[in-house]
Amino acid sequence: MEAIYGLLQGFGVAFLPENLLAALIGVALGTAVGVLPGLGPLGGAALILPFTYAMSPTAAIIMIAGIYYGGMYGGSTTSVLLNVPGETASVVTTLDGYPLTQKGRAGPTLFIMAVGSAVASFISLILVTLWSPWLARFGLNFGPAEFFAVMTCGLIVLSRVSGGNLVSNLFPLMIGIAAGTIGQEAVSSVARFTFGYFPLIAGLELTPIAIGLFGVAEIMRLVENPGSTPKVMRIRVRDMLPSREEWRRSWGPWGRGSLIGFVFGLLPGPSAALSSYASYQLEKKVAIGRAEMGKGAIEGVAGPEAANNAAATSGMIPVLSLGLPFSATLALILAALMIHGIQPGPLLPTQHPDIFWGVIASMFVGNLMLLVLNIPMIGIWVSMLRVPSWLLGAFVLVVATVGTYSARNNMLDVYVLAGAAVMGYLFHKLGFSLAPLILGFILGPEIEKHLRQGLFLSRGDLTYFVERPIAAALWGITIAVIVGVLLLRVFRRDVSQRLATLEADP
Repeated sequence: MEAIYGLLQGFGVAFLPENLLAALIGVALGTAVGVLPGLGPLGGAALILPFTYAMSPTAAIIMIAGIYYGGMYGGSTTSVLLNVPGETASVVTTLDGYPLTQKGRAGPTLFIMAVGSAVASFISLILVTLWSPWLARFGLNFGPAEFFAVMTCGLIVLSRVSGGNLVSNLFPLMIGIAAGTIGQEAVSSVARFTFGYFPLIAGLELTPIAIGLFGVAEIMRLVENPGSTPKVMRIRVRDMLPSREEWRRSWGPWGRGSLIGFVFGLLPGPSAALSSYASYQLEKKVAIGRAEMGKGAIEGVAGPEAANNAAATSGMIPVLSLGLPFSATLALILAALMIHGIQPGPLLPTQHPDIFWGVIASMFVGNLMLLVLNIPMIGIWVSMLRVPSWLLGAFVLVVATVGTYSARNNMLDVYVLAGAAVMGYLFHKLGFSLAPLILGFILGPEIEKHLRQGLFLSRGDLTYFVERPIAAALWGITIAVIVGVLLLRVFRRDVSQRLATLEADP
């Protein structure tokens, strides 16, 4: 009851003219920077931060939060239309989003994506409102052993995210993990694999790798096959609406993705990206159209998009309730609070209820604004496909290069972009999966960091990683899943052999 009363109070704050304008500017700017490869919500939030000094604390947080979840939607638009992920969390969307565009379903796919993002955000916000105090306390139970178990078990399960055989997933995964070790080690700050080249000390950025593997490599394939760009006629309103079958197949992924994203948003690390991978892996097992996954299944867009937007929403809990930002963009929200003299933490809801509940209520309003703004623009986005392929390819290449360079003002990122593009092109030719490479790059350094921290705390005792209850439960569940999958495969093979024997000898 207290949470409902606080939320009602928050809506009174969110509907103030200053805060409504801040939410509108935030989601509009977030969508714009999300569409531009390389900039993303972090770049947009960093650019807008100096302007928040003259604003009230509530309006400042509302605007930066709007850029954050608005960027999640905008980053997926180019993933669907051009196979260019505008944001790391949108990489998974390319797996089925772009094939759907090639089938002529770009408009309905963007429509499903917009509605699903709003639905997931609303579900996550309701859970945030009801469970945030308990979840904040539960998060304090996680230490290096628990985080190591979560991320290692996740890497084992999620490495098969894009299907294919074991080799086609394992080889890129190892390359991703190796690339993640370049630069200063997270615990001791020792430089590794820099070969005396100073810019490598800071490590490799994920943005140029993702854009190169998926976006620029696609341009190279486009140059090789000029007629592969989908032909789009003039878009009518009825052409943008999903079919009844697409609506029916989207509700389940929306619900499952929302719950996955909500949970991942409470954990450290790139929660939006990891939740989208986890959602995609789940849809491959349970979705109605799982046989089409990777070839243009609407579930492959609906689930991951719901997950990354739900994670962006629930990620506000650790920032506001504990003062722990689990991403760079959320760290800017924390910085904005501290600039205005507000100390985030467990006392924030009681000391500054207008900020705590006003920000949560504004996210309801902001996601509704995002839906209203983006549905009318679907036709405009799809019209990008009518641009000649040579001009579109050149434009994407220029934007990707400029966006990649502007993220750190470092030419190394441009070189990485070019190298990743060549690797993506060759891996596609050789039949390797690209998604595990990104996954290894994201999770590898985090796993190593928590392993080193756990070994330091336990003085080298490896039993530390399995003796804590939560960690032990996670390892037990993972082992049970692996054994269950192996037994299921043996059972299916045995049944197939029996059926073949019966058919041969009736």
